[in-house]
Amino acid sequence: MAEMTDQDFVEMVVKAIVDNPDKVSTTRSVDEMGVLVELTVDSSDMGKIIGKDGRTAKAIRTLLRVFGAKNNARINLKIVEPEGSERPAKREDSNEDSSKESAEEISDDIPTDVLA
Repeated sequence: MAEMTDQDFVEMVVKAIVDNPDKVSTTRSVDEMGVLVELTVDSSDMGKIIGKDGRTAKAIRTLLRVFGAKNNARINLKIVEPEGSERPAKREDSNEDSSKESAEEISDDIPTDVLA
C-alpha cells in the first residue's frame, strides 16, 4: 500500500463529510512556512466543512497537524470560499447589549422604593 500524502488525507476526510464528494478538490504548495493545502468544496457543503462555530474545520486542522507531526512537517489548511458565495451578515446587537436592555426594561417595572 502506498504512503498517503497530506493532500490525500484531507480529501479522504472531507469526502466522508460532504454531500458532494465529487466536487472536493485540493491543491498543495510548499513554502518557507511549511505545507499549505487549499481545500475547495461545493458551496452547499461549506456549512458542513466549517461546522458550528468552526468546530469541524478546527477538528480537520487538528487531524492535519497530527498527520504532519508524524511526518515532521508543518501543514496548514486553507478553506477556499467558493465563487459567488455570500457570508451571512453579522448580528449588530450582541448578547451583552441585549442583556443590558432586558435589565433596564425590568428595572423600569420595579417601583423605585424597592430598588433603593
